Amino acid sequence: MDKRQFSLAAVALAASVAAAPAFAKGQYDAGADDKEIKIGNIMPYSGPASAYGVIGKVMAGYFKMINEKGGVNGRKINFVSLDDGYSPPKTVEQARKLVEQEEVLFLFGTLGTPTNSAIHKYMNQKKVPQLFVTTGATKWADPKGYPWTMGWQPNYQGEGRIYAEYILDKVPDAKIGILYQNDDYGKDYLHGLEAGLGDKAKTLIVKKLSYETTDPTIDSQILELQASGANVFYNVTTPKFAAQAIKKIAAIGWKPVHLLNSVSSSVGSVLKPAGLENSKGVISVQYMKDPTDPAWANEPDFKEYAAFLKKYVPDANITDSLAVIGYAASYSLIQVLKQSGDNLTRANVMKQAASLNIPGHPMMLPGVGIKTAADDFSPVEKEQMIRFNGTTYERFGKVYGR
Repeated sequence: MDKRQFSLAAVALAASVAAAPAFAKGQYDAGADDKEIKIGNIMPYSGPASAYGVIGKVMAGYFKMINEKGGVNGRKINFVSLDDGYSPPKTVEQARKLVEQEEVLFLFGTLGTPTNSAIHKYMNQKKVPQLFVTTGATKWADPKGYPWTMGWQPNYQGEGRIYAEYILDKVPDAKIGILYQNDDYGKDYLHGLEAGLGDKAKTLIVKKLSYETTDPTIDSQILELQASGANVFYNVTTPKFAAQAIKKIAAIGWKPVHLLNSVSSSVGSVLKPAGLENSKGVISVQYMKDPTDPAWANEPDFKEYAAFLKKYVPDANITDSLAVIGYAASYSLIQVLKQSGDNLTRANVMKQAASLNIPGHPMMLPGVGIKTAADDFSPVEKEQMIRFNGTTYERFGKVYGR
């Protein structure tokens, strides 16, 4: 090599070194680079909890909208959503596929308490975020024991305590009959109510019955609860069974105070199938804006939501509050990604998820925001009681929580 050749080679080497930072501007783990963020999700698009599938469809639509606007910090979102049929063994299979084959950066919004429980240890052993799971089990808020898992919605035990407070305050002669799903989700709601009732639980609760997700109906349980003399019905069921319960109660003429867990309070996917007249008087709690509530009809944030749904998820029912969950959780995740900047490592995504402060979330009720910390993995902790009037829910009483 002559001097001229050496000199040119040196200049080329220097230029390549100088240019290197432009090509390596970010810090990444598997599933992210300068152009893309790959996110995994698991939903019950089939099976007994398929009504929840709309949540995954809305998430996909939301990320499509974000991509059309240029993505997040210049990166497009690749959202890989798989079906588990609400079957924990299938959830394990799909989680392994997403983590080990698809190599997603993290899982987001995976639905169900028994299904997320099946992959809880696996995700934490792999140190892959199991972020904003779509279930309110209390166990998701355990940053010391499971630092890679975080919930999103208010937890079931807290909701159960709200119902207990309502019963103690408003139904002095209460005889409580309970129907709950026989898994961690159902038991979490049950424990919350019992803890809220305290010593009175033993005398106020006259009957507790469970059901399996594989059961065809819960008609026999409803008949048994009516026969127990219960005048309060604590209904801890997923949408399919919640609709069945409302129908059966109306058919047999039983008229208890009906407390329906919020995960099945959707007008579109539960009350309409059960019959709006049959659903009159149902009491639940709410932390997001109800799409059937006329109070929001002319509000800019709700108009934007309705326009989004029409364009990106045209098959979704505008009255389905489950769709609002998909939208609101996705909004929260985008904030996490914005805060993550060019450091798209799993550790930093988790750090940013634990550093949220969104007081004015567009689809939350007034006074309900999102806030997390390194020792607080419960983003949403406030709820208000609601009663269905045959057309929509009416909010009443104070906002519970902190």
